[in-house]
Amino acid sequence: MTILIILLLIAAVGFAVSRNQSVKNIFKPGQKYYSIDDEYNAQRKQRQDEIDRLLSKIGKNGLNDLTQKERKRLDELSKK
Repeated sequence: MTILIILLLIAAVGFAVSRNQSVKNIFKPGQKYYSIDDEYNAQRKQRQDEIDRLLSKIGKNGLNDLTQKERKRLDELSKK
C-alpha cells in the first residue's frame, strides 16, 4: 500500500514537472528568429556590419591594407 502511494506521488510530481514550460525549455533550444523577415534583417545587418568593418579599414590605412580575401569579400558583398 505504501509503495503504491509513493509511486502515485512520483507520477504526480513527474506530470507536474513535465507540464512546466521552463523545464521543457532546458532541453529544447530557443527559437532564434520569429519570422522570415527577422532572419532576413539579421543577415542584412551582418552583411552591413562586415562592409562597414572593411570600409573602416580602408579609410584608416588605404586600399592596400586589405588582404586579397578581404577584397574579394568586399566585392561579393557590394554586389548583393
